[in-house]
Amino acid sequence: MTTTTAHEVNWAGNLAYTGVVRRPETVGELQEIVAGAGRVRALGSRHSFNDIADSEVLVETGGLPADIVVDDAAQTITVSAGQPYAAVVGPLHERGLALANLASLPHITIGGAVATGTHGSGDRNQALSAAVRAIELVCSDGEIRSLARGDAGFDGTVVGIGALGIVTRLTLDAVPAFDMRQDMYRGLSWARLLGGFEEITASGYSVSINPDWTGESGTIRRKDVVTGSAPDGIAGAMRADEGFRVFPGATDQRGVAGPWHDRLPHFGADFDPSFGQEVQSEWLLDRRHAVSALDALRSLGHRLTSDVLWSTEVRTVAADPGWLSGAYGRDTVGIHFTWRKGRPELDGLIEDIETVLAPFSPRPHWGKLFRTPAERIRAAYPRFDDFGRLRERLDPRGAFRNPWLDRLIGR
Repeated sequence: MTTTTAHEVNWAGNLAYTGVVRRPETVGELQEIVAGAGRVRALGSRHSFNDIADSEVLVETGGLPADIVVDDAAQTITVSAGQPYAAVVGPLHERGLALANLASLPHITIGGAVATGTHGSGDRNQALSAAVRAIELVCSDGEIRSLARGDAGFDGTVVGIGALGIVTRLTLDAVPAFDMRQDMYRGLSWARLLGGFEEITASGYSVSINPDWTGESGTIRRKDVVTGSAPDGIAGAMRADEGFRVFPGATDQRGVAGPWHDRLPHFGADFDPSFGQEVQSEWLLDRRHAVSALDALRSLGHRLTSDVLWSTEVRTVAADPGWLSGAYGRDTVGIHFTWRKGRPELDGLIEDIETVLAPFSPRPHWGKLFRTPAERIRAAYPRFDDFGRLRERLDPRGAFRNPWLDRLIGR
């Protein structure tokens, strides 16, 4: 086991963690750390942009044995929570299996992505947490607890925002492996976006929309299972025959067929994502409000310029049962902003976006930048009080509380 006393930073470099980082190599060492710590949290790939993971002691779970187990008959994969998605796609694909959904970055840890409600995209695709069939975690007394789908409290434990324990292992549902193609469409006007939203998001297995706030040159990224040719146009936007790569390291966008794990993410596993010049925000709304919310945000379009904004991405997610999932109980649209780091106007702009979105009961992504008052966040989750009771039962001494959680639930 290693211990680091120097303050480490998150992926974006906008946050320095305040605690001691410990990296256990066995679950037994992890149990000792948790039982002996005053305040402790899990630290994954550091891809959160706020202090959700910070604490007196931060446990880096990537040192635990990977122990990847593929069950062909059950169509599942069980793995250490500290492993990135990139570590499991190979063993799955070799057995003719796949994950139904992936996030934009395969570099993020499975435990961290699940705990924060990270989602991927697709009208019929649920968030990554919905694939969890079983979960194992070390609670504040140092004991291991396991829950499986259907157990009491399971739906409240999976998207646990780090408040219930340190997750050690997860069992994920798999599906038969499949090939995909990815195509880019350019020239999406606002009239076509707002009038053809349903057509756009239904056009592929996984679809992302990048609106152009100051013009008429939005883009569509369509990912679909290979069954034939891609349409030449979607809602007036035309396919880029030669393809183009919006970012360095982007997965192939030229309409060339490839395995699911090389097309579902936006970026390849061999790409170093430590760009360091960006921070992110995202708000998740009832899908019924997608068009109204996007239209309302256009009032801020004159401020959503390249001086402060790298990109906006709009994606849909199917409803799921996770109590603190952004898609709990409702088909969802996520409106995601990648900001230029360090811009002085960013806090005010985030507050104004939240003011515009307030009538639509948005749920901010747990791991990204937001200013939403705690009472408004709690009101957006019908099972939040149930989660609070579950937290008190699993963590009676408050070992997993931290300033971020104290702001959310009160001291």
